[in-house]
Amino acid sequence: MSTPHRSPRRRSLHGSALAALITVVAVCAGDAAARVFPYGHRHRSINDLGNQFVPFHAHLWDLLHGRAEGGLLFNWQSGYGMSFLPDFGTYLSSPFAVLVGLFPREDIDLAVYVVTVLKMTAAAAAMAWLLRTQRRGPWWAAALLGASYALCGWSVIEASYNPMWLDGLIAFPLLCLTGEWALRGRRPAVAVLVVGLSWTANFYTAYMATLGAALVLVVRVVLTREGVRERLRVLGRAAGTTLLGIAVSAPVLVPLFLSSQQAYPGWTRQFQPVSWPDLFARILPATYSFSSPALFVGTGTLLLVAALPFHRAVPLPARLGWAGLTAAVLLSFQWTPTHLAWHLFATPNGSPYRQTFVLAGVAVIAAWTGLATAGLPGPRALAAGAAVLAAAAVAASGSTLATTWGVGLFCGGLALAAGAWWCLRYRRLVLPAAGVLALVLVGQAAATTAFGHKGKLGGLDDYPSWGAAHTARAEALAGGEGWPAYRTDPSRPALSGNDPLLLGGEGGAYYSSHTPDVFTRTMVALGAGWTSRGRNVQSIDNPVTDAVFAVGARLRPDGTIGRAQVPPLITIRPPGPAPSYTDGPPFPNQELLLGARVYEDPVSVGVCRAGTEAYLWAPEYNATARLADGPAFRLNGNAPRNRAALQPLGASRGASSALVFDAPPPPRRTLSCLDRARLDTAVSALRATAPTSLRVAASSVRATVPAGTTGTAVLSSPAVAGWTCNDRPATAYLGLVSVPVTPDTTTITCTFRPPGLIPGTAVAATALLLLAGLLAAERRRRTRAGRIPRSGEHALSA
Repeated sequence: MSTPHRSPRRRSLHGSALAALITVVAVCAGDAAARVFPYGHRHRSINDLGNQFVPFHAHLWDLLHGRAEGGLLFNWQSGYGMSFLPDFGTYLSSPFAVLVGLFPREDIDLAVYVVTVLKMTAAAAAMAWLLRTQRRGPWWAAALLGASYALCGWSVIEASYNPMWLDGLIAFPLLCLTGEWALRGRRPAVAVLVVGLSWTANFYTAYMATLGAALVLVVRVVLTREGVRERLRVLGRAAGTTLLGIAVSAPVLVPLFLSSQQAYPGWTRQFQPVSWPDLFARILPATYSFSSPALFVGTGTLLLVAALPFHRAVPLPARLGWAGLTAAVLLSFQWTPTHLAWHLFATPNGSPYRQTFVLAGVAVIAAWTGLATAGLPGPRALAAGAAVLAAAAVAASGSTLATTWGVGLFCGGLALAAGAWWCLRYRRLVLPAAGVLALVLVGQAAATTAFGHKGKLGGLDDYPSWGAAHTARAEALAGGEGWPAYRTDPSRPALSGNDPLLLGGEGGAYYSSHTPDVFTRTMVALGAGWTSRGRNVQSIDNPVTDAVFAVGARLRPDGTIGRAQVPPLITIRPPGPAPSYTDGPPFPNQELLLGARVYEDPVSVGVCRAGTEAYLWAPEYNATARLADGPAFRLNGNAPRNRAALQPLGASRGASSALVFDAPPPPRRTLSCLDRARLDTAVSALRATAPTSLRVAASSVRATVPAGTTGTAVLSSPAVAGWTCNDRPATAYLGLVSVPVTPDTTTITCTFRPPGLIPGTAVAATALLLLAGLLAAERRRRTRAGRIPRSGEHALSA
């Protein structure tokens, strides 16, 4: 290849590299200024980052190193057995996620942080490359704009603790790049793979990125192609590669969507647009609000966007197209129908402006269009753009979100950026002016990052990074491990919502967007507590449920392991009609699942018989309770967000062990008294009739039962969709997997396969075959025409 062809590519590579470097410096400087992990003592893991994402990455580390109980399809460690492919597709399917395997396991928090920063740098590099692909222009300017995209407020404030969303930040420029290929009739096969990878990495933000890329392509087609037929041909090529790419990701997407439909219903809310002063305030650096869009994208970039309508050297259609698209995307944030369209037609439970990164990308492309098409804006255009931004700052002054630091950084950055863009018209000032623009961007982005940490730590839950407490618990759990003969439960109080994934063991705790409805309802019927409105289910610290779930070892609050003799994972229940749970206290439900009476009523109000163990059920109580001669225990009932778990209070000594509430007693409460001798008898009976052998694999279990056995075999795992036992769909016995046993049954084999996996794989295979057929047909057509194009430059016909 000749030098003239290589030189633009080298400059594009330089631009991508510089964009990545600027992004790394700004993010790390902001984190260091905030003194958050790994630069200081403040916790970085807030909300779901510490509760979900770090534990799931820890489980991925275990999978990569062969230490996990389960595999890609099923997870034996959480919730007493959960489907894993939907969780993998939601949290771990990014190509960057596997990098955590390169770190020591105790550095999992650092690994997730490094992956997060790498994703931001990849987004910056991808955007810089896209800009140079759309139109040639200064490579250093593409670098600055690419970095401003990756350092937008949405990225450094919101997506920084939802690292899966950052795959959407990467996907947007990549999907726009596939649009460029469709525009030029190039690389259809690569485009399909890019779309498939983007949707596999994180379908949620990839969906938003796809909508944004489609809008960008429409503007590009209108501005660069003449005639309806030609425009439709381009859009048809783009639609074809996009649909095929989405189909390629179907083996992950279909199980994921089906799983979300079976999840416990979360919090539903109505969308309420923010006030316009609050909206304009978020354009400023160093602002924070959980419920408004983080619109910051760097004053230098904003100035180019604001100046574009007044940049007369840019053709009028381009000015109207790109300025209009930027404004339209912004306005779509405030209208309920378009808000729902951006979010898959469901208002999110958390932050309601998760599509904000698309606006940042559109703004950057608009800024680049003006700069690369007609050069630097003149003084009048810059002055007009500065006036527009000044008006926005004035409008923001009516918002409580605007901070002194934010206004100062915005105004100072605007003055410096305007001067720098002006000075760039002089060749000898290019380097210092570009340096000023870079410093303005880094300073504003770092301040926004640091201020975001301050806001999040002040208003959201936070969780400690791996430390001595984690190590002690993990070592204790490893010492008590006995899987699959019995489970080892990390128990309560927990360090996260997914301690079995983070620390080890095979516990009952589980927190995911896919928490199954059957699991939550079963655990609640047995006395479990929850947070996050039923999606974050806690383990039950109770010997009866330990018996039915084969928990033979449980971590105690003092760091020791409590042991008990329990039945195996599969037990046999006698023939008879299928029982059902009742509403109210969990004690009858536990006895129903165990198959024996083991509780007794108090001998008097609030007093258990001496020698029995007292258990309190008060799901709405939010204070401490105790036996009069015992320690106090905290119950965390705060409906509807939190539900207090069944609480063990200790052994009763009779009248001196009366129940005491340290706050007004709740209306719903029940004290019950466990007789250990009865429980031991019930456990012995289950063990006596249990299968004679048991083998557990990654997503299956096999047991041998004595000839002549009848009744129902119960696997102590929630009856989530996907189980088959003895070649037919599994049944449910009080929320657990079960299969009928007849006298001629000698073997029980239960296998799990996520619903939708086979159809999804078939869709992907069909898409790949269709793509291969289209490429072959196009090659034959061009061969007959007497020209074979270079590999990768075929076109999908409309």
